[in-house]
Amino acid sequence: MVKKNYLIRIFIAAAFFLAIVACQKEKEVPLISEEEQQYIVEKATSFLDNLPVTVTAAVCERSAGGAHDFYSEGDYWWPDPENPEGPYIRRDGESNPGNFTAHREAMIRFSQIAGMETSAYLLTGDKKFATAVGKHLEAWFVSPETRMNPSLLYVQAIKGRVTGRGIGIIDAIHLVEVAHSVEILEKNSALPEALIAGVKSWFGELVTWLTTHQYGMDEMNAKNNHGTCWVMQVGAFARLTGNTEVLELCRNRFKDVLLPGQMAANGSFPQEIARTKPYGYSIFNLDVFMTTAEILSTDTENLFTFTTPEGLSLEKAADFLFPFIKDKSRWPYPPDVMYWDEWPVRQPFLLFAGRAYNKPEYLELWKTLEGYPTNGEVLRNLPIRNPLIWLMDKPVK
Repeated sequence: MVKKNYLIRIFIAAAFFLAIVACQKEKEVPLISEEEQQYIVEKATSFLDNLPVTVTAAVCERSAGGAHDFYSEGDYWWPDPENPEGPYIRRDGESNPGNFTAHREAMIRFSQIAGMETSAYLLTGDKKFATAVGKHLEAWFVSPETRMNPSLLYVQAIKGRVTGRGIGIIDAIHLVEVAHSVEILEKNSALPEALIAGVKSWFGELVTWLTTHQYGMDEMNAKNNHGTCWVMQVGAFARLTGNTEVLELCRNRFKDVLLPGQMAANGSFPQEIARTKPYGYSIFNLDVFMTTAEILSTDTENLFTFTTPEGLSLEKAADFLFPFIKDKSRWPYPPDVMYWDEWPVRQPFLLFAGRAYNKPEYLELWKTLEGYPTNGEVLRNLPIRNPLIWLMDKPVK
């Protein structure tokens, strides 16, 4: 009898140990080292007391909108040396340091905080990180005093020419990871239902605006990275709000318009290569393509494996660009006119393609690149900066 009880105790202890091991395995994050996980939690902890900064914190006198309207100015537009007070002139690829950037910087900050706090929540299960995200969501999307209007009427304005343009919708790519963070936190019941409802209502209004206003239509029909970004943004916001009709629209555009309209037979993007920053734009467009596939793919429709009748696919695009990420000196086109040295960083396409196509060389390269860049131009053109919210997209135990 004593021996039997002893064996039972041994069995229970072993079962308990195996349960702990299983729990730890569930928390393991492939590709993200323990050191980086610790960094994420520490960084998120340092953000806990940060107050929200929304569009109402800074107003530009050149904006035709109000205090609640997001405003930005065309990056490549400069004063005319021959007419300094007249309409600005274009210098493609050269960002004007005199532009108003406060709203864009505030949105990037918001995205960084939301993604980092959500990542820490996934790692620890501690709801203080979710609560921290909630106060920023409340300020940006719900509070009458500080919320942003759910439209982009005054983006990338040009002095003396236009008060806003459809091309400026790209400024809001930094809301993609915010929307995904909300999906994760809602799935885990980590935020009040009323707040989630308010945030979804805001994004629902934005989806309506993006799919009906002329600026939205202009951006949707853009034949380069702007058209890709429209599908990524609208797809992310429609998925959060459960808009199945718009999600189907986005999937169809991905298959019928984006791939066949932008990709060459060798996997390159000719519209991006033709720019004055062909390397950075090629990387950016593929990052956005891959993120779009991650957002829009389902159990029954995998956009990573979709191939056009002409043989065009995301895998072909990744295979084209990978050698030039591994060794930039092999780039066969002109170097970028600005920010050539700042690329590459930890590009999202390497992560998504490495997983989708079982290519460990992509993932190994991804791990060696800078994961937390600080250069403003790089941040502006990096749609995914919080890989954990894509790697650990499942309920917290």
